[in-house]
Amino acid sequence: MKKYAVIVASGKGSRMGTSVPKQFLPLRGKPILMYSMEAFYKYDIDIKIVIVISEDQQSFWYHLCRTHHFNIPHEIVAGGETRFHSVKNALDMIENKLGNQKEERTLIAIHDGARPLVNQKIIDTTFKAAGAGMAACPVIPAVDSIRVKIHNGAGTRRVDRDEYLYVQTPQVFPSRTIFGAYLQPYSERFTDDMSVVELSRRKCLIKIVEGSYENIKITTPFDLAAAEAFLNTTCRT
Repeated sequence: MKKYAVIVASGKGSRMGTSVPKQFLPLRGKPILMYSMEAFYKYDIDIKIVIVISEDQQSFWYHLCRTHHFNIPHEIVAGGETRFHSVKNALDMIENKLGNQKEERTLIAIHDGARPLVNQKIIDTTFKAAGAGMAACPVIPAVDSIRVKIHNGAGTRRVDRDEYLYVQTPQVFPSRTIFGAYLQPYSERFTDDMSVVELSRRKCLIKIVEGSYENIKITTPFDLAAAEAFLNTTCRT
């Protein structure tokens, strides 16, 4: 069974307030994106890693690889107008590479490049669920109180936080499922790859697996400090 990991790293990272996109910022001296790639390579050295980077950032990425002597095998695909288009570019490349073999059992993980602390358990459980024919997604329970906006502008109302889950990546799919889902046109309702599959109305059971509070998406300076703290105080597997 072939395995692919598509790691999306084409964002500008404007909320970090830095000139360098967040996926390239150093985390304990090493670019964030490299941690994400290492997690999948550690899981399976035969996995095919595809990273999605904007064309204007690719030369900088090559420079970082040389500087850090980073030699994990990977291919690069240009990012698109939105995350949806970036993922589609990667999926199109994979589908073309598979050619006549695209109907064989292939699993594709899609992961945020700015989630460097994903652990081996999450990767393993999502791939196993996808191997059983499901679309797999890690989640964690909501811990904060939640209020929802009332559509007519009449304020907000409380909701039961026990009914809500925070969604993480990697999200892993049988190739036929994700290739088919990305044939539909872009919609603003797409918030992640699981929503693309759901809105395509493709018949695929969604399997929720246990995520981790360490598996944060680095978006703000606080997130970067939190990731540093996790690395300094925990033993990750």
